[in-house]
Amino acid sequence: MLEVAAVAFTTFFVTLGPIEAAAMFAILTNNRTHQHRRSMAFRAILVATGILFVFALLGDWLLGLLGISLAALQTAGGILLLLIGIDMVFARDSGGITTTNAETQEATQKQDISVFPLATPLIAGPGAIGAVILLVANAQGDWRTQLIVITALFVVLVITLLALLGASYIQKVLGVSGQHVMSRVFGVLLCALAVQFVFDGIEQSGLLPSS
Repeated sequence: MLEVAAVAFTTFFVTLGPIEAAAMFAILTNNRTHQHRRSMAFRAILVATGILFVFALLGDWLLGLLGISLAALQTAGGILLLLIGIDMVFARDSGGITTTNAETQEATQKQDISVFPLATPLIAGPGAIGAVILLVANAQGDWRTQLIVITALFVVLVITLLALLGASYIQKVLGVSGQHVMSRVFGVLLCALAVQFVFDGIEQSGLLPSS
């Protein structure tokens, strides 16, 4: 169970990206009042939580509806997370866990960025949604494992909220170089987890002969 918790927490921490979200939040709201920023932070977390928990609860049903096997989800999810991890290692913005240049430019013109682009796609983006569906489905109906995954998701969402509330301080302490260093370290970990997901998916698919 400790291993499940560690994998879930690491995966969610990387795909939700509290530090990256805080840095972007500080940039996009530097001319807003403290009260307005606080309000947007809470609203963004509420919206992101709703989106992610919907996919956590309905992920199995959605997979069954579309006829997608767990092996296929593990392999595809692993590949998606691997691509995100590679982008993190090379400090590239792909839209998987960050906003694209066009989305960032659009956000600078908005007074309230809590729903877009903060809640989605910055926090509850493709990487986070894919990770939620993958980890919950990977529990294969074991409610204790699913509870651990959901708890890890909730903990990371709380950390993300705290990061948003302290966005200016985090930006000053870490700076651009510090943010990139953290991104690269967690990117390597995400790549390793992603490859393991791919291995597990291929093994469960039955494509390879059993030894």
